[in-house]
Amino acid sequence: MRVSELMSKNVETISPEKNIRQASRWMRDHNIGSLPVISDGKLVGMITDRDISCFAVAMGHNPETTLIKNIMSVDVVTCYDDDDITHAAYLMEQRHIRRLAVVDHNSKVIGLLSVTDLARRSHKLSGKVLEAADAIH
Repeated sequence: MRVSELMSKNVETISPEKNIRQASRWMRDHNIGSLPVISDGKLVGMITDRDISCFAVAMGHNPETTLIKNIMSVDVVTCYDDDDITHAAYLMEQRHIRRLAVVDHNSKVIGLLSVTDLARRSHKLSGKVLEAADAIH
C-alpha cells in the first residue's frame, strides 16, 4: 500500500513569521496537532502542539512575540506519496515521530501521515511507531 492511500490530504500550513499564539489557535480551530511551516512555497520546518506547550510555554516564551521560526523543528522528516507505508512507518519509528510530512517529487507538501493513519491499515505498524515515539518522551 502506498502512502498516498492513507495520508491526510487536506494539509493546513503556516508561515514561519507567524507567532505561536496564531499557530496554537490555528491548530485548535482545525483540530490538528502539527503544521508544516512553509516559506516561499518550500517546507522549512514543522511546528507541533507539543513544541508550543512543552517548549515555548514551559520555558516562559511570550506567545504574542515568539515567532514560529524560533521554535519550529527544522530537520523535518519527509516521505514521498508513492512510498510504501512500511517505509514511512520505518522512518517514523527510527526518528521517533508521530507525524510525517508527505511530499511529491517536486518537494511540495501534499499530505501528512500520522500514526493514526497507519493504525487504519496496520495495528502492528502503528504500535511499533508509538512504542518508539513514546520511548523519548
